[in-house]
Amino acid sequence: MLEPAYQADVVVVGAGVAGLSAAHRLASAGVTTAVLEAAQCVGGRMSTEKVDGFRLDRIGQLLSTAYPELALTPGLDALTLRPFAPGVLLHSDGRHHRAGAQAGAGSARGALHAVRALASVPRPGALPRPRAGGSPAAQVRPAPPPRVRAGAPLGTAVDQARLGAALTRLAVTPAERLMRRPEAPAAQALAARGLPARTIDGFLRPLLAALLCDPDLTTSSRCADLALRAFAAGRLSLPEGGAEVLPELLARTLPPGTVHTGVRVTSVSTTSVTTAEHGEFRCRAVLVATDARTAAELLPGLRVPDFHPVTVVHHTTDDPPETGASLLLDADRGGPVAHTAVVSRVDPARAPAGRALISTTVLGTPPPGVDTAVRVHLSRLYGTSTARWETLAVHHTAEAVPAMRAPHDLRRAVRLLAGLYVCGDHRDTSTVQGALHSAHRAAAAIVSDLGAAGSLHAADPAPRARQEQAAA
Repeated sequence: MLEPAYQADVVVVGAGVAGLSAAHRLASAGVTTAVLEAAQCVGGRMSTEKVDGFRLDRIGQLLSTAYPELALTPGLDALTLRPFAPGVLLHSDGRHHRAGAQAGAGSARGALHAVRALASVPRPGALPRPRAGGSPAAQVRPAPPPRVRAGAPLGTAVDQARLGAALTRLAVTPAERLMRRPEAPAAQALAARGLPARTIDGFLRPLLAALLCDPDLTTSSRCADLALRAFAAGRLSLPEGGAEVLPELLARTLPPGTVHTGVRVTSVSTTSVTTAEHGEFRCRAVLVATDARTAAELLPGLRVPDFHPVTVVHHTTDDPPETGASLLLDADRGGPVAHTAVVSRVDPARAPAGRALISTTVLGTPPPGVDTAVRVHLSRLYGTSTARWETLAVHHTAEAVPAMRAPHDLRRAVRLLAGLYVCGDHRDTSTVQGALHSAHRAAAAIVSDLGAAGSLHAADPAPRARQEQAAA
């Protein structure tokens, strides 16, 4: 059990990626730090369940090799990203179309070569028939592909050229410039830029749904632009070994004794943190790095955003679909599945030898009998039977991703009062990049404030002026 009145310069409440990365920056600056986590393990929403040799992400947020904070955050030097196949695979009208964005090797000019539709003409009967056996619902035979619209789902050659030009511009536009653009809901902004409805609905909507968990495109256009910029300039990726690897790596590389799990914080002030069973932690500053709802409970008056619910369904089979390491999106919105992938082809560490792991994301409120509904939809998307697939887990998270509806402040204040700070994806963009960047901002503010006040460590913190810096 921890000693009451434990001393530290800064107490960080929450051991998710935001809190842990902030602690790294503070420690690197010579600030003694204690990280308190109510759960028995670190990571927060970036958690991975182990089942029979499989590694199953609870939310399965996608990363991008173009996220700047993955390279800038101390402690992540050993992080290995496993990229998907370039671009994405779109399912529309019974066919697969590849929309590919390839990053150049270190040059902005080569950041995006093209966006193209590779629509292969299906032969009659080319889609495999389901095997015998299994439940009737899971044996739904993939329907013969209907006549394909010309250029679907990306439109005509002119439409594709416009889309390619738009993504090319985003890939090389500085992020700060994108954040100064006029703001509107993403759907409205994309239409106003002259992109045809077919391109928006057939490609950009399912892509942004995968990136931001918002199929209705109510997200701020600035947030959507940043997500599309990362897509165009990098590769969609997964952390090798599961989502939990990222926070665990951060925790392991902090100074010994920094992180304390199983410690529930009940109240905070500018100079102390009170816990349920471990007494009071006195300090010179407090950083609340929890999820948005918990942060508001500790900091009354802090705004709680709406959330996008996410359900992830994990299946295994010894006969996986032949889509390789591609992220497969449903351009037709013909069922509950937003996107799916044979993730063991992306990251072999997530499944035992000889078995495939297929992870599928459902956005919004899941339908009744979600596993059956997902199996039926996957049968159409992959063009194969799912009757013999084994369900490993169904993870539903009601408050998975903070909503970023327009207007959205991408740089919400991290300094509430001198000595009291907050960070997390709800203060920035609701991505791993946003969580890490908000932590970067918060740590910089703390180091600046403590450094200006003199010594960074004192046995009995001196009172400090509590000038209000920004509204919550």
